[in-house]
Amino acid sequence: MEGFLWILFSFLVIQRLAELALARSNRKWMLNRGAVETGENHYILFIVLHSLFFVSLFSEFAFTSYHYSRVFYLSLSMFILLQILRIWCISSLGRRWNTRILTLPDEKPIKKGPYRYLPHPNYVIVFLELLFIPLLFQAYITGIVFPFLHLLVLMVRIPAEEKALEERV
Repeated sequence: MEGFLWILFSFLVIQRLAELALARSNRKWMLNRGAVETGENHYILFIVLHSLFFVSLFSEFAFTSYHYSRVFYLSLSMFILLQILRIWCISSLGRRWNTRILTLPDEKPIKKGPYRYLPHPNYVIVFLELLFIPLLFQAYITGIVFPFLHLLVLMVRIPAEEKALEERV
């Protein structure tokens, strides 16, 4: 079981690094098309939050004894579902998906995929990931602290995104 979890941990780190590379590529693409970037001041909060999440997850898992629990299968099922929803969010936005706030002038927000139903579905998914991923690893402190911190960062991020969407030319 622990071997599987080390593989899963490695997958998560690689996935997040790949998403940052995709975001960087999409950012360049959007800026070349006249996109305006806002919210740069708080972007570091996301970097710190998610970096510390992995440090905390690693620390709790590596330095405490792991005991199989029935919660594992519920958490694994939720994790798989959340990954499918994550991919749906990213693919729905296409080249406009980013970890930063970028708006293209004269372009309306995308309202397809999960964005038809929720204004910020990716943030809901990330919140749930920050709950369920730690449950897989029995990293209970991480599972309590980081969803809360995520909500605090979103109190800055979502208003900044909404303002950027309202102010685009």
